[in-house]
Amino acid sequence: MGTVSRVLNDKPNVSAATREKVLAVARRLNYQPHASAQRLARQQSNSISAIIPFFTNYFFVEVLRGVQDRIDELGYDLILYGLTRKEQVEAYLRRTMQRGRVDGVLFFSMKFPEHYVPRFQQLNLPVVLVDTSRPEFDSITVENQRGAYLATSHLLKLQHRRIGMINASLTSEPARVRLEGYRQALEEHGIPFDENLVRFSRNMKLDGFNREAGYEAMKELLSLGSNRPTAVFVASDVQAIGALQALREEGLRIPEDMALIGFDDIELAEQAGLSTMRQPMYEMGTLAVETLVRRIKNPNAPPRHTRFTPEIVVRETCGAKKISLVSSEERPVYNLSHGDT
Repeated sequence: MGTVSRVLNDKPNVSAATREKVLAVARRLNYQPHASAQRLARQQSNSISAIIPFFTNYFFVEVLRGVQDRIDELGYDLILYGLTRKEQVEAYLRRTMQRGRVDGVLFFSMKFPEHYVPRFQQLNLPVVLVDTSRPEFDSITVENQRGAYLATSHLLKLQHRRIGMINASLTSEPARVRLEGYRQALEEHGIPFDENLVRFSRNMKLDGFNREAGYEAMKELLSLGSNRPTAVFVASDVQAIGALQALREEGLRIPEDMALIGFDDIELAEQAGLSTMRQPMYEMGTLAVETLVRRIKNPNAPPRHTRFTPEIVVRETCGAKKISLVSSEERPVYNLSHGDT
């Protein structure tokens, strides 16, 4: 039986004559190798796990669509771990480390626990980080600071000088980095940072990236009266949708009374006419899978870090279309660009 198994699994140390006899019998019996058994023999599961927070977040829904489509095309199975609490991270990582359970891990948007790095390295279990990074692992990220800088700079080019920001919780890395981009743009234009014009989410659902948080933050900015901003950069489109609702309830015209620009370019943004920074969410998902499969096949290759640059999409809420100040490089044409470092 051992010899038959070695032949059917294309193992060495079998004579040519014996190999041909076994294969001839297999052909007569119309034998087809059992895929699961073959994967078990190779100590491969043909499964990939994805550890992801916040299933209801528009960003992750779109990224996961790309993940699922590419995994299906490549013939892998997806095991999805959705976190409702960040304390669950280590429990799910322990599950993925069980021998033969998965061939690789996609880890989304959270800080990868320091003490798990050497464990995954010792197991040679491939990991790709998405929307977060570590030098030891492949990563797919968006230049959040650059995107926030471009959004704020766009409002500055439209002659706004009191520019506010509606942000999420600073426990979120994208929120922290987007705040830096906002401040960088103001500084480069000689405008002092005014903390009174910045609002952080008090509603912590989805780390503050939620519609209610955007609505409440805009209400607070409007309460400043004559000191309110004339334009606002919002850290996510879903928050911006809530902010637009608050503006309309107050009877304010958009963009004449208040200009607005978001971040993400979710489907609702187009429906609302929201100017925004587009990040390639679907493409991030497909590339994450391709990167992980490449890592599975080439475990000793150096880590690859891919970064996408968001691009501005000009619609109705920023006012650029009304006063025709959009430069050619900022027109709403989306050319995906990314580079490896």
